[in-house]
Amino acid sequence: MLRKLVAALILVPLAIIIIAFALANRQPVTVSFDPFNASEPAASATLPLFALMILLLIVGVLIGGAAAWLRQGRWRGSARRFERELRHLRDQLAALEAAAGRPAKPPEGANPPKRLRLRPPAR
Repeated sequence: MLRKLVAALILVPLAIIIIAFALANRQPVTVSFDPFNASEPAASATLPLFALMILLLIVGVLIGGAAAWLRQGRWRGSARRFERELRHLRDQLAALEAAAGRPAKPPEGANPPKRLRLRPPAR
C-alpha cells in the first residue's frame, strides 16, 4: 500500500512535467548524423524536440541497464555456482541420512525447533 502511494506521488508529478515539456517543445528539430556535410547531410532525421529528448532518455536507460547487467555478471555466476553446490550438498545429506536409517525429512506434524531469541546489545 505504501509502495503504491509513494509511486503515485512520484509518477503523477513526473507525468505532468513530461506532458508540459512535450506541449512546450513541439517544434521540429533536424538531427544530422553526417559530420562532413552540415548543409545536406546523408543521414538525418526531423522530429519534434520532445520526441528526441524522450528517445534519448530511453536509450540512456537501456545503455545504463545493460552496463549494470554486464557488471553484475560475476555475482550472478557466483550465485548459480552456490545454488548448484547447495543442491549437491543437500543430495549428499539426504543420501547419508538414508544410509544411517533416519528419514531425510522430519515426519509430518513434528514440532519445529524453537527460535533463538537474542537480547538487544547493551550500550
